[in-house]
Amino acid sequence: MTSCLHVCRLVQTILGDKRVLRDKDREPEEQQMWSELPAELLELIVSQLTLRENIRASVVCKRWLSVAISVRVVNKPPWIMYFPKFGDLFDFYDPSQRKTYSLELPELRGSRICYTRDGWLLLYKPRTQRVLFFNPFTRELIKLPRFEMTYQIVAFSCPPISPGCIVFTVKHVSPTIVAISTCHPGATEWTTVNYHNRLPFVSSIWNKLVFCNGLFYCLSLTGWLGVFDPEERTWTIRVVPPPKCPENFFAKNWWKGKFMAEHKGDIFVIYTCYSENPIIYKLDQTNKVWVEMKSLGGVTLFASFLSSHAKIDLLGMMRNSVYFSKVRFYGKRCISYSLDKHRYYPRKQCHDWGEQDPFESIWIEPPEDLSAFA
Repeated sequence: MTSCLHVCRLVQTILGDKRVLRDKDREPEEQQMWSELPAELLELIVSQLTLRENIRASVVCKRWLSVAISVRVVNKPPWIMYFPKFGDLFDFYDPSQRKTYSLELPELRGSRICYTRDGWLLLYKPRTQRVLFFNPFTRELIKLPRFEMTYQIVAFSCPPISPGCIVFTVKHVSPTIVAISTCHPGATEWTTVNYHNRLPFVSSIWNKLVFCNGLFYCLSLTGWLGVFDPEERTWTIRVVPPPKCPENFFAKNWWKGKFMAEHKGDIFVIYTCYSENPIIYKLDQTNKVWVEMKSLGGVTLFASFLSSHAKIDLLGMMRNSVYFSKVRFYGKRCISYSLDKHRYYPRKQCHDWGEQDPFESIWIEPPEDLSAFA
């Protein structure tokens, strides 16, 4: 019991950004226990910290510095995957290294990329109505039953090699009716059900769709939130007022310059306008409101039309920013917006995302092994 108490105090000390060895209120015996904490236990505790908390812990003493560095994990950002207008050569841009890689992917010929998650692409071949998963780095391919995918927005819940992977699509039949289709690897057909809406719901043109805590969340064209439970097979429109959009955001393509991402149970919506800084909202599920965010607490959002992502524990100035799937200066600088600095990088590089071709690029998780690019 005493050991558990000390462990709890240790975690509280690290998270509170206090220097343990400078705490004059502690008894000498207690200070000795802190300093002589078994290495295995210290490593276990520090390994559970975020990058920011790990750095705080590292300044306590030399021993803690050594342990903190040994277990420190820095995440890699996703890459931008560019779709060629001709040929099979695809470029992949790493925003952290500002480096471009290329791969010949003849498997994607005649395909339309619909969504990406965990390094997997969801593809649709309009000519044959074939739907399939493809990993561009391992070349693994998993086929799904044929399905006519016209104006649906689509996402999947987890990698197709994982149990419980579900593909979800939704399109509005009328303002009060939506058609929802689902499928999973190994299935022989798609399941389609029409649902009646309690509130008008017109699905977005491009994906504003995330999977969070077992549910699919979909933002409508006008900002209403539809939720599908794949276990219960229920569809509801949440009584959550749409994120407030400033009047000056109602430009020609206001409905296209929105993005939606999820991170550890939090749902974010990004509103953009050519002449204004982005506005970011987070869903407060308890109070059923969208809250404007002045800081992301170290989270980095990666926005693109077909799928958007969120990461934490990235290095340097990438934290607390929004990265867009557009590169300037001859492929050397990704456009981003810093919430800390309240400005775009590169400066004066704000972009009308509503004018961008949605099928130009997409964010994708990079491979651990880069040998495919050798």
